[in-house]
Amino acid sequence: MSSLCTKTLRLMLKSITEGSGFDRVMSKVALVSASPGKVICELKVEEEHTNRAGTLHGGLTATLVDNVSTVALLHTERGAPGVSVDMNITYMNAAKIGDVILITAQVLKQGKSLAFATVDLTNKETGKLVAQGRHTKHLGH
Repeated sequence: MSSLCTKTLRLMLKSITEGSGFDRVMSKVALVSASPGKVICELKVEEEHTNRAGTLHGGLTATLVDNVSTVALLHTERGAPGVSVDMNITYMNAAKIGDVILITAQVLKQGKSLAFATVDLTNKETGKLVAQGRHTKHLGH
């Protein structure tokens, strides 16, 4: 990954978190690597990321699927962010405070009006799949 590409993607992630809105929950997500249509980020689970059971909150998991797949979509030739039309998340294992989660987003297909992505959240230490998401976005005209 070129340094210009890295810098651009880091700026994209930063711009997502700088507003006063909900997306600022992404502020501790770090870019690990990127290639066209694929982005890998990581997040160390902290108390602020957890539910009452002390594990990664399902709503944050959904937000990670949404935002990281959008960054992967922006990192394609077309570079259009699109609008979500469908998102599905399957939760498989819990992530606890201190766990580092790898978030791997891959654009599967990009057509005229729709794009399809998959996102795997994996425990970096154990390799266990924490959750898997699918995200469909309408790209407009």
